[in-house]
Amino acid sequence: MSDTPTSQRTLRRATITDVAREAGTGKTSISRYLNGEMSVLSPELRARIEAAIERLDYQPNQMARGLKRGRNRLIGMLLADLTNPYTVEVLQGVEAACQALGLMPLICHAANEVEMERRYLQLLTTYRVEGVIVNALGVREESLRPVGGGGIPAVLVDRSVEGLVADIVGLDNRAAAELGTRHLLDGGFRDIWFVVQPFEQVSSRRLREAAFRDTLRAHAHEHARAVQGHTLVLNLADTVQTEHSLAELDRAIDALGEFAALAPVAARESLERHEPHEPHEPHEPLGPLDAFNPLQSQQSPLPLKSPPQLAAANRQASAGGNAARVAVFAANAPVALRLALHFKARYGAAWQTRVALLSIDDPEWAELTGITTIRQPTYDIGYRAVEFLHERIEGVQTTARDCLLPGELIVRASTGGSANG
Repeated sequence: MSDTPTSQRTLRRATITDVAREAGTGKTSISRYLNGEMSVLSPELRARIEAAIERLDYQPNQMARGLKRGRNRLIGMLLADLTNPYTVEVLQGVEAACQALGLMPLICHAANEVEMERRYLQLLTTYRVEGVIVNALGVREESLRPVGGGGIPAVLVDRSVEGLVADIVGLDNRAAAELGTRHLLDGGFRDIWFVVQPFEQVSSRRLREAAFRDTLRAHAHEHARAVQGHTLVLNLADTVQTEHSLAELDRAIDALGEFAALAPVAARESLERHEPHEPHEPHEPLGPLDAFNPLQSQQSPLPLKSPPQLAAANRQASAGGNAARVAVFAANAPVALRLALHFKARYGAAWQTRVALLSIDDPEWAELTGITTIRQPTYDIGYRAVEFLHERIEGVQTTARDCLLPGELIVRASTGGSANG
């Protein structure tokens, strides 16, 4: 046994050499003990090693042991926005799967900065992580050369990255956007705005916006009812553009409110001027669906309705109330929160009498305010992403897999049949 005083040993961290000296054996025996090879050690030697480890408070260097074996059990996770509730909820599934599979996640938050994403990817390769989960904003192909393909295994969460062939786990974005749009159409809404952050570089946003447009077009062909559809870009990183976008949306809400207020009067005047059996004019077709950026163009005003059309709209409003409200479909929770705060500031506590809000994502505040949402299976997305990555790390060789999970429509008062919210 070693005669080194305990006070001197505690001045530095104990090493495997210290344990071997304390137990009166060689480092090979200590390594076998640490690796669980108990059958080659006598009970007496195992007891001495265990006592030495306890006396020295020895903590094995797992990183060094892993690198020696070519494994360190570290995986990287590159996140675009850690402040997004979606990301936090996905992380819960990631952490649970890592615990179950003996992995350690290394979290990198890029704060929605493309350059930061590139730097973190380089950093992760220097840490020799065994795999990477990527939920990035706009990372470029050249930044991803070390991962995917023949490099470090990678799994993408929620969005694809051009130039990277890898497994993808996330929401079925097209199905979710179609689900929300059809819910609004079935509820009697006739003026629907899809509000989304800049979507040119983010595949999930592009898919949701395209599905919104496609669903409205399909509805216009299936039903002889007028529908106005709009895409509004809301750049939350640009205060000036955000205010311009919100102002444009306000004008649409105010215009429809004035139209609904005039409808009863116009309907009575129409009945006084027209014969009882005079045919009504047909509804106008679906409005333009071009993505709208208020800093680049001016949105045309809502078309004026003839008295018979006003009467028809009034009957719709009386029957359900939703034809007299603008429906706003937020592409995610950060957009929905910005909209809700704006509507409350502009229209007061009863803002839902003017506008109906639906959002992809189901943050906690949505239930408090009665907002209809499409809940994402965030925990399952995170858990499945780690499982996919673990399979790749263990050598699974298949073509790239897409695991697209369904969203769940949570109907609340905001899109109900009454304009009382």
